[in-house]
Amino acid sequence: MSFYGTPIGIGPQYSLRYGISLPKILTQVVIASTQIFGRAFVEAYKNVSASAAANAGARGAMDAATRNTGMTVDEAELILNLKKAGDVHAVGREEIMKRYEHLFKANDPAEGGSFYLQSKIVRAKERLEMELDKDNNKQ
Repeated sequence: MSFYGTPIGIGPQYSLRYGISLPKILTQVVIASTQIFGRAFVEAYKNVSASAAANAGARGAMDAATRNTGMTVDEAELILNLKKAGDVHAVGREEIMKRYEHLFKANDPAEGGSFYLQSKIVRAKERLEMELDKDNNKQ
């Protein structure tokens, strides 16, 4: 059956008319697409490897106290509301303890507070104390 004189469907008449068989065409398509996806995969792997190497260098630059507590000095200052005060060293241990005690009591789970916030407050105090101890040991 034909529509305007062209055969409908691909079959034996296609290979006789154009000299190329359907299995050969499908094989070429599969090989070409495999090559394209293979190259794309190799390029993506190279990008991921380069990115991982760059991130490993950045993680290595992080100091031990930040790795141990999982908190930066800036984050600890924000939690204890010391950011407005300026440098941790200018504030001192007394002010850190004063803010710690106030926030710790305000977030007591027995009084309807949050255990999660209380633990963040403890970690913030520990991180700032580590920073003060680190700088005292240098002097």
